[in-house]
Amino acid sequence: MANKEYTYAIGRRKETTAVVKLFGNGVGNFTIKTSNGSKKMLADYFGGNLYLLEAALLPLNTLGADYIKKFDAEIVVSGWGISGQADAIKLGFARALIEWNPELRVTLKPYGLLKRDPRIKERKKPGLKKARKGPTWSKR
Repeated sequence: MANKEYTYAIGRRKETTAVVKLFGNGVGNFTIKTSNGSKKMLADYFGGNLYLLEAALLPLNTLGADYIKKFDAEIVVSGWGISGQADAIKLGFARALIEWNPELRVTLKPYGLLKRDPRIKERKKPGLKKARKGPTWSKR
């Protein structure tokens, strides 16, 4: 797959970053490489969490079932949290599809697939144990 032409895009969510390389003329092989260097198929990576697999492949499913068979993808994920990784992969797929064919933007935009979720972890404040949790208050 290294010498084929591809389009790539970056998707982010929380602390996770996913780089999606989308190869045209594929058969539906989606491989994922984690920060520790292990390579797996996307379905094996998410294991029994089918809702996360469906969330990651949502841009392709939105366009139609035949789009999954059109492409191969190599995905590099860094950052923790399997839910954040699925959302980062989803945004990466959507952006790579737009790069591949700009006319698909009209189809993907109403579903909110091109918008990055801006929610991140709130910072810890001084005098508190966490962002909002204070120390236990004792009357006496």
